[in-house]
Amino acid sequence: MWQAEISVDLDAIRGNTALLKRGTSAEVMAVVKADGYGHGAVESARAALEGGATWLGTATLGEAAVLRAAGLRAPILAWLWTAGTPLTAAVEGDIDLGVSTLGQLATVIAAAREAGRSLRTHLKIDTGLSRSGAGATDWPVLVEVAAKAQTDGFIEVTGVWSHFACADTPGHPSIDSQLAAFDDGLTVARRFGIEPQLRHMANSPALLTRPDSHFDLVRAGIATYGLSPIEGSQFGLRPAMTARARILTAKRVPEGQGVSYGHTYVTSAPSTLAVVPLGYGDGVPRSASSVGPVLINGRRFTIAGRVCMDQFVVDCGDADVHEGDLAILFGPGDHGEPTADDWARAAGTINYEIVTRFGSSRVSRIYV
Repeated sequence: MWQAEISVDLDAIRGNTALLKRGTSAEVMAVVKADGYGHGAVESARAALEGGATWLGTATLGEAAVLRAAGLRAPILAWLWTAGTPLTAAVEGDIDLGVSTLGQLATVIAAAREAGRSLRTHLKIDTGLSRSGAGATDWPVLVEVAAKAQTDGFIEVTGVWSHFACADTPGHPSIDSQLAAFDDGLTVARRFGIEPQLRHMANSPALLTRPDSHFDLVRAGIATYGLSPIEGSQFGLRPAMTARARILTAKRVPEGQGVSYGHTYVTSAPSTLAVVPLGYGDGVPRSASSVGPVLINGRRFTIAGRVCMDQFVVDCGDADVHEGDLAILFGPGDHGEPTADDWARAAGTINYEIVTRFGSSRVSRIYV
């Protein structure tokens, strides 16, 4: 009998991708970084492609190489890599590379020269997130060098792209200002003779709320997995992940009994305490101590005391709870179970973090 597992509904991922595709005329990139936001990169990628995605997105080259090793041949963009990094995986796997700096561009050119072929690149402009991407001052220089490298046959500038800072807050003034900055960046690129096949800026929230940001390609991240990037709006998406475990022990304790480390929780009456074999070593946020919701035998309870590395305790009062009963941490909510959004609110974080954390090798992952 399994002890703890996460279940991933691949039909939900297919359906979410199809829903997103119906909402845009652009191509859809399914972002499967961080092991598919905890859902499994390879399986999630296959389901998303079946749902209508035509591109895959990863942060690292290693993540992209895993997809290629699994036989996935769709175009892949990888964007989080350091100048000077060996690009063997990109060359052998025909992986597109995000380029934000002259150092990265020099690395790509050197790899192309060694491989004797051009490499596909997506030049990134920082339009206001202040993370990666060339700023307004550096952008013309990057584009000029890239244009020469393209003429010389070392690279193909497949895309020009950027990333929103506040698209999850519809109406935020930075959204319009970033779009304007992106348009300016495209004008500069055209001035140097770069006409990319793909212009892309929209992440999940922009995909759902700003059709004017879709351009040629949209990057669907959290929405692929059925979670909304905008609080209070679900957009018809279906959550794909359910996290659950079997109760390890259930025992009666008296009133006034301290529970878990530090005795931050004390029973207010004689109670049944259920031990659930999941902890922060498995993805349960320690910040969910005394606030995380759990469904056991059709009733909602709250974690009692501190979350431990391998387990947490639930005060079930006088409920009929026994060893081996099922405890559901979160799921789509169909049967009254908490959702990842409920956990995010309780733990003071976002739904992205809740599902992504459940990637521990100690927790079985099954697909349905």
